[in-house]
Amino acid sequence: MELATTPTSLDLKKDRGLTVLWADGTTSYYSIAYLRRMSPSADMKQLRDEMMTNPLTVLNPKGGGTTGPLVATSAELVGNYAIQITFSDGHASGIYSWAYLRQIDPAKAAGAGG
Repeated sequence: MELATTPTSLDLKKDRGLTVLWADGTTSYYSIAYLRRMSPSADMKQLRDEMMTNPLTVLNPKGGGTTGPLVATSAELVGNYAIQITFSDGHASGIYSWAYLRQIDPAKAAGAGG
């Protein structure tokens, strides 16, 4: 595994977000809402594709009936390569590999500039 995709520390604040310290010294922060929106699950990939063609598409929680802000209710490590997060809206099918988390790092995307 490369240093860039090897986490040395994970800190999940269920009501705020996930902070990852990478072996190369970089720190990444992902808000709960961002993690939910960027879930690597098939249904979320399809929704993101729809949002590209129709910006009015909205994230519709399948759990329905949930009230209050979106939070992470639990998280589990998946082998040595990923983390699976369960959200308060019932979504739990996305497995975030270390490589995928590095790829979607919001700071990296903000600094890309084109």
